[in-house]
Amino acid sequence: MTRKQAEDFYRKEIEEHRDISRRSFLDRTGKAAVGTLAAAAMLETVEPSAAQAQQVRQGPDPRSMSTPGRFDYLPINDRPVIKWPNNARLAFWVAPNMEFFEYLPLSRPTQPDVPSYARTDYGNRVGFWRMLEVFQKHGIRACCCLNLELLDHFPEMKDAMVAENWDYMAHGLYNSRPIYDYTIEQERAYWKDFIEHAKALTGKQVLGRLGGGAGYTVNTDDLMAEAGCLYHTSWIIDDQPLPIKVKGNNKFIFVPYTGQTNDAGMLSANREADYFLQMITDQFDTLYREGSESGRVMCLSLHPHNIGRPSAAKYLDRALDYIMGHDGVWHTTADEIAKYYIANYYDQFVAKAAEVRKMGSA
Repeated sequence: MTRKQAEDFYRKEIEEHRDISRRSFLDRTGKAAVGTLAAAAMLETVEPSAAQAQQVRQGPDPRSMSTPGRFDYLPINDRPVIKWPNNARLAFWVAPNMEFFEYLPLSRPTQPDVPSYARTDYGNRVGFWRMLEVFQKHGIRACCCLNLELLDHFPEMKDAMVAENWDYMAHGLYNSRPIYDYTIEQERAYWKDFIEHAKALTGKQVLGRLGGGAGYTVNTDDLMAEAGCLYHTSWIIDDQPLPIKVKGNNKFIFVPYTGQTNDAGMLSANREADYFLQMITDQFDTLYREGSESGRVMCLSLHPHNIGRPSAAKYLDRALDYIMGHDGVWHTTADEIAKYYIANYYDQFVAKAAEVRKMGSA
């Protein structure tokens, strides 16, 4: 089966099953995609068609093996100076990863993944509520990385997040369903479904994404911008926002996420929460000092099944107490950082990069 046939199959599924439940539709098309896309990947030729070649020339080359072609390079000490609202040194945002890992993943439906399911289920049953109590104590409004189907599985959690006025960025349907093999049309349908369903249940517009277990494709940034999104956090390449080159005339950026002050490292590196607290305060001190010259971004990435453990939550409390006890900290969300940067610094960065390119080619 060719990739074109796979796309036709997906469109046919949409037309023929408009009246079935949303989850049944997702299950049906997801299972079909496992087989059809695997076949398409094996049979598709390496050489692009004329139409594909033209599409590549109009934007960043998605076939590049060395660089994505999405960013201009300006060293952090040679950029337009960033000043955050109220002259804050640091934009600080908290990113809880709200996840659901399927007991029987579509990719291996006869092999129950008890450890992954149980780990995230602990977070949803217990850890989330312990984490939320700490957030409420410090007045933290989060921007969560959302597995969309969690909203349907746990309406109590959805209601709690809505009550706290959280923002939401895409993090896949489930953490067990990556989109790496999606065709352009499948991914376009994915974005439409995600944005519409999240807004229907939370009242919020999804503006960003973290790939995580859900992954991404070479088309993700272009399709996100096309769908009205503003930012993608997965790149993790800088301490300041950066413009991302996308097809069309939309302004789209990277908002700094983190692999360092991320509690996933506690589990993978077998570290305890007091070590995580030290990492948070050390990272804050450096970024806060550097932010006196040009604003920086610090993200605190959390997972309820990690930070919500009985042995860990008290260290989150101490970390937030330390950060929020400093003046010159803009406690915000990734959505607000993206809007502010695009309105105030996007054009400055692009102009400076164009000037550097021109000087380099002279």
